[in-house]
Amino acid sequence: MRSVADRIRHTLSFEIIGLALVTPLGTLVIDKPLVDIGAVALGSSVVATAWNYIYNLGFDTALLRLRGDPRKTVPLRVVHALLFEAGLLLILLPLIAWYLGISLWQALVMDLFFVAFYIVYAFIFNWLYDLVFPIPMEPTSRSG
Repeated sequence: MRSVADRIRHTLSFEIIGLALVTPLGTLVIDKPLVDIGAVALGSSVVATAWNYIYNLGFDTALLRLRGDPRKTVPLRVVHALLFEAGLLLILLPLIAWYLGISLWQALVMDLFFVAFYIVYAFIFNWLYDLVFPIPMEPTSRSG
């Protein structure tokens, strides 16, 4: 399992890099001002940061209990990314609609851009992260 410090590094680097990529891309794809896309992206990032930590801890714990190993195969990485984005979509959809004053349908269409981006991004980021910072085989303490 990963340490708390490693999970924090993972979560923060994921969100910072993702925000730096998705905000300018969002202004090109979605017909909204940079300020609105930036606010939605930043607010979503804050929510996603908390969700990322909780979700990855739960997913790795489930893998450890079910398989005895938290390392992910390629099919598990696909499931991991899809479930993460589905949960985040359920959390963010009403918030986006409220902030932009749009319908849930419009927010869904807008959020599909973000979902498509983050599915690909999450898969690539997490794979590269595991290559750069491999999961230690020996148990780590939960506090550090």
